[in-house]
Amino acid sequence: MKDTVQPSAATLLRLRQVQARTGLSRSTIYLKVKTGEFPAQVSLGPRAVGWLEAGIERWIASRVARSRGGR
Repeated sequence: MKDTVQPSAATLLRLRQVQARTGLSRSTIYLKVKTGEFPAQVSLGPRAVGWLEAGIERWIASRVARSRGGR
């Protein structure tokens, strides 16, 4: 999933925030990133990553649409 967001409007979420919003475990998030089923993380430094909030929100919306019969 590609994410393009205006830099001034971008909000980054840390792993715990992504887990809280999606209900997914750490290992499931990274597995889905690897398979392209989840937005990729953004490097914040040598040992820190975050996810674009807009990408996570789109992923959640797509899951809701899929569960309601939409694609």
